[in-house]
Amino acid sequence: MTLHVPRLHVIADSSALADAAFEGGAPAVQVRIKGVHDAAVLAECQRIVASAQATNAVVIVNDRADIALAAGAHGVHGGTEDLPVAEMRLLLGPNRLVGGTARDPDTALVHQDRGASYVGVGPVYASATKAGLPEPLGPAGVEKVAAAVDIPVIAIAGITAARVPELLNAGAHGVAIIGAVAHAADPATATAELLEALGG
Repeated sequence: MTLHVPRLHVIADSSALADAAFEGGAPAVQVRIKGVHDAAVLAECQRIVASAQATNAVVIVNDRADIALAAGAHGVHGGTEDLPVAEMRLLLGPNRLVGGTARDPDTALVHQDRGASYVGVGPVYASATKAGLPEPLGPAGVEKVAAAVDIPVIAIAGITAARVPELLNAGAHGVAIIGAVAHAADPATATAELLEALGG
């Protein structure tokens, strides 16, 4: 059975942050861990997958299809410099989630044709957590991609609960969040507020 694409993806670099997101009701965590060796990334992903079982949440591993498979995660999300969507789909099979990154309708359509479950579109707004990103697309950029594809669009970068309504109006299925949860005084409460903004 193919997995449903959740509306809220909390991007976490540790099991502690993932646990807080799950406590707040996050239906999905994207694991993004940089700068440590593969064994440490795998171990952290395995901990997050185990924690997710308590709430039936989905775990998606950024960039690494091999670690996603080894950890028993529910999917993988590839950036512009990672394995192409078609190859990730080949590795993960038909029933796991595969996400691709797109900034324009043409790229999104290619991802859709090659087996993507969803496309991550951004940066939508200026990001405080990742340097060197392209110019923000704004809700209008999300709208162009959402109008072109049949698969869900997940908006990313600079998103807060207050900005969720305009993104849903632009056709986004959901949002991927880093700073609004990771930098919050209470990440679990911040997650719950984002879920509420998304309609629960």
